[in-house]
Amino acid sequence: MELRDYIRILRKGWVVIVLLTLVGVGAAAAYSLTLTPRYSATAKVFVSTQGAGTTSELQQGSTFTVQRVKTYSSLVSTPIVLLPVIETLGLGITSDQLAGRVTASAPLDTSIITINVSDTDPARAAETANAVSASLAAVVEEIESPDAVDALSPVKLTPAQEATVPARPMSPNVPLNIVLGTILGLALGLTVAVLRETLETRIRNERDVEGVTDVPILGGIVFDPRAHDRPLIVHSDPRSPRAESFRTLRTNLQFLDVGRADRSFVVTSSIESEGKSTTGANLAIALADAGSRVLLVDADLRRPTVAEYMGVEGAVGLTDLLIDRAELEDLIQPWGKGELFVLPAGQIPPNPSELLGSARMNHFIGEFNKMFDVVIYDTPPLLPVTDAAILAKSVGGTIVVVAAGRTHKNQLQGALSALRNVGAPVSGLVLTMVPTKGPDAYGYGRYGHGYGYGNGTEVAEVSTPAPAPKVSV
Repeated sequence: MELRDYIRILRKGWVVIVLLTLVGVGAAAAYSLTLTPRYSATAKVFVSTQGAGTTSELQQGSTFTVQRVKTYSSLVSTPIVLLPVIETLGLGITSDQLAGRVTASAPLDTSIITINVSDTDPARAAETANAVSASLAAVVEEIESPDAVDALSPVKLTPAQEATVPARPMSPNVPLNIVLGTILGLALGLTVAVLRETLETRIRNERDVEGVTDVPILGGIVFDPRAHDRPLIVHSDPRSPRAESFRTLRTNLQFLDVGRADRSFVVTSSIESEGKSTTGANLAIALADAGSRVLLVDADLRRPTVAEYMGVEGAVGLTDLLIDRAELEDLIQPWGKGELFVLPAGQIPPNPSELLGSARMNHFIGEFNKMFDVVIYDTPPLLPVTDAAILAKSVGGTIVVVAAGRTHKNQLQGALSALRNVGAPVSGLVLTMVPTKGPDAYGYGRYGHGYGYGNGTEVAEVSTPAPAPKVSV
């Protein structure tokens, strides 16, 4: 992943990251408040030898005490030292329990033993530390004393620092806990954001498409929450960003399949509700507005929608033409003021795939190419049925519509595989429902989108389809 990918993840997942960070802070604060404060008191004991006179004896005594210090520090947590402390202070606990509160350490090459005692009562912690140091001194003196009567111990333990009552608890360390909670919450939030992005299979932008296939992206159709109410946006609101998206798509379409004489394209998608029918209809209107003679054919013989979108009579159409029940000039209907014509699907047949793959359909594909500059075929999605793949092989060009945030990567791969399996060429992809804001916003600059027509709200006059004149074949 590149740096911009991580930046995109941060922009998309900032809510989760902030939320989990706050959860970490709250959990750390709650944990700190539930803990009982514990206080720590420290006493220090100096170990020395007695009876040393000469320099040599002093040197030997110093070496002896340094060697003994580690042994003495180990005695601190033993019952021989702790039982007298329990009895003297009346603690009412066992030596093992007290040993869990007492620690002793001796810095390297020194003659000092540091005794540390933790307790929920600060005064008791100081008393215990001082009592342990006194008990240790007594035990060492008894252990190190010679067997002779009234003989002095060669080792002496002297209090170097008496424990004082601590003013602040050693735990919980609330600031430290909050910092750790913040770090853990932030790390968890980042992990969740990265995992969600890594495991995400839906296509959200052109980079996701490029990770699936090298088929060129012809353009992106921006998301419009009112698309259902105004599907023919190029006609009803020509200055909107979505209408401009279709005009950009029209421009890019001119560079497709330059070596192919016929300008006919099957418009399909992987699954339903990706915007293929509205994409085909608006593209046809945009092409006609540019002066091309365009035919929009509803080749979705299962769930036709073109007649409803375009507002034309859909009782008869392509099905009647293929079964030789009507003539072509009686079925093609003009639309609007330009050179746009519509051929509805007609009645739904029991065998759509056979009709679209028939020799008669191939014949009319050739006729359409002779009569019109551009022919757009609206077809069913590729994954549920094979209609689009069969027709695309005969037409020679396919535009696959991919809905951002809806289509999954494996669905797009399956759709492209269906076309490859029948030898149908894929001309390009069109991203639909692309957001205009946020990390997945469509890059206008990359495809030349913009508001070149100004920011006005003028709406072009909506043309009513005229009665269908005869079209000679």
